[in-house]
Amino acid sequence: MDPFPKEGEGAAAAEPSRGAAPSSGVVVQVREKKGPLRAAIPYMPFPVAVICLFLNTFVPGLGTFVSAFTVLCGARTDLPDRHMCCVFWLNIAAALIQILTAIVMVGWIMSIFWGMDMVILASKYS
Repeated sequence: MDPFPKEGEGAAAAEPSRGAAPSSGVVVQVREKKGPLRAAIPYMPFPVAVICLFLNTFVPGLGTFVSAFTVLCGARTDLPDRHMCCVFWLNIAAALIQILTAIVMVGWIMSIFWGMDMVILASKYS
């Protein structure tokens, strides 16, 4: 028997022991791992998140800059072990990255996605 299947033969032909039985109910959990900048996005009220998205769309980084101040007002983030000032400066750094790289469109796109993440977080946890 040829150890490699010929062209046109599927994996089922190469492995006769594998049957066409239905799969057993295996549950797979997917958890998103966020970096420190992404985890520093604050959970804001929905209207504030929409305003930040609007600002990020037309002036890259401005909505992210505004969202940094919501951290100082008590908005929570996915970085509970970090101090409020550290999370504030992480958001300021993200805003500066967006502003400085907007010239080559990378910052503008990043800024719009950042605003969309703000709205998604606000709609999930309000």
